[in-house]
Amino acid sequence: MNYAEAIRFLYELRWFGAKFGLENTFKLAALAGNPQNQLRFIHVAGTNGKGSTCAMLESIYRAAGLRVGLFTSPHLVSFRERIQVNRQLISEEAIVRVVREIRSWLAAFPQEHHPTFFEVVTVLALRYFAEQKCDLVIWETGLGGRLDATNIVTPLASVITNIQLDHQQWLGNTLGQIAAEKAGIIKPGVPVLTTTDEPEALAVIEATAKRFKAPFLRVAMNHEPRNPQHAPLPLLGEHQQLNAALAVAMVGVLQETIPVSQATISEGLSTVKWPGRLQLVTRPDGRRFLLDAAHNPAGADILANALKKDFASESPTLVLGILRDKDWPAMCTRLAPLATRIVTVAVGSERTATAGELAAACRAANPTAEVIECASFAEAAKNITLDAFVVITGSLYLIGESLEWLGLYPEGGASERTLNEWGGAKNDPINAPMR
Repeated sequence: MNYAEAIRFLYELRWFGAKFGLENTFKLAALAGNPQNQLRFIHVAGTNGKGSTCAMLESIYRAAGLRVGLFTSPHLVSFRERIQVNRQLISEEAIVRVVREIRSWLAAFPQEHHPTFFEVVTVLALRYFAEQKCDLVIWETGLGGRLDATNIVTPLASVITNIQLDHQQWLGNTLGQIAAEKAGIIKPGVPVLTTTDEPEALAVIEATAKRFKAPFLRVAMNHEPRNPQHAPLPLLGEHQQLNAALAVAMVGVLQETIPVSQATISEGLSTVKWPGRLQLVTRPDGRRFLLDAAHNPAGADILANALKKDFASESPTLVLGILRDKDWPAMCTRLAPLATRIVTVAVGSERTATAGELAAACRAANPTAEVIECASFAEAAKNITLDAFVVITGSLYLIGESLEWLGLYPEGGASERTLNEWGGAKNDPINAPMR
C-alpha cells in the first residue's frame, strides 16, 4: 500500500455512511490496544469556534514545552491536516502504516456494522498520538458529541464553545436538542467550560454538568485573565477574543495538573495560526483576499460584523459558495448587502448549492450589486483578476481551493478534499442509546 492507495481506502469507507454510536469505535480502539488510555485529552465540542479554540490551546501548551497532538476536522486541502503533533502534519508514511494495521482489524466486524470513515480516522489518530508519546491531545469532535466517535475518551477537561443552529438533520431542530448532543461529552467529575450564552442551550449544559457532578464554568468576553499581558492575537475578529478567553480559562482550570505561566500563555496566543478563518492575504501587487470558512448563519454574522468593524471603508467583491445542507438563503441575506460585486460558485462537492440558486438569493438581498454565476472556483478566479479586495467564504471546500490558488497550501488537492464528504447511513441520533 502506498499513500494514494491509503487515501483511496479511506475514501471508500464513505459508503458505510455516517453512523452515530460508540460501539464500533470502542471495539476498533480495543483492537488497536486502547491507545486512548495512554493519552491525556482536552475534548472540544460546539457549533462555531471549535477549531480556533483548539488551535489556541495547542499553541499555548506547545509553548509550555509539551508534545501536543491536535485532531481536527474537516481539512482544508490535505487529509494530513487532521492529525498533527506540534503542528507537524502526520507523514504519508505514518498514514500508510497505520491504515494498513487498521485494515487488517476490520475483518472482525460484520458487514452491517462495518466502521465508518470517521470511526477509522479517530482510531488512526489515537494510535498515532500514542506512538508519538504526546503529553496532551487537543481533541475536536466531528459532529455533535454524545455519539461522536471521539467520545470514547475521558478527558482532563471538556469545552463546549457555543451552541447555534447547524446540522439540524442530525442533531435536532432546537438549541436545546443540539446542546444535549454537544453536552454528551461531559464526563463525571470532569470540568466543563463553555461560552454558550443562549439561555435554552446553557440550561441544558448546566443541568448535564450538575447531573455528572462536573465542575462548570461559563466564560464571557470580560472573563479574567482574558488575554494576559495583552498578547496580540494574530486571528482577526472580536469573536476570537472570546475564544482566547475560553482557552485561557481552560488553562487556568488545569493549572494544577499542567502548570503554564502567564508569559507562556501570552506567547502561545501571540503565535497561534489557524488558516482560513478571517485570514487576510496581501499579494505583492497590493490586492487583498479575506478568506473565511463561515459555513452557517452564525458564522456569516461573525464575518459580517468583522467586515463592518475592520473593513468599513472597503467595497469588497464577494466570492460565495455554500453547501446545500446549510442554511444558504440566510447566509446570502446576511452577506450579499455588504458587497458591490458578487461571484457565486458551485463548490467542489456533491452537496453544493448551485451558483444559480446562490445568485438568485444574493440578487434578492442586494439588487444593486453585480452578480456573476460561475460553475467552478477556477471560473470564478478569472472574474476577480482586477478586484482590489475580495472576500471568499461560505464553505471550507471553497477556502481550500482558494488557498491552493493563492499558492499558500500546495499539498493535498481535490482528491483529498473529497474525503470531507460524508453521509448515507442516517439514523436517529437524538434518541439513539449511548454505550
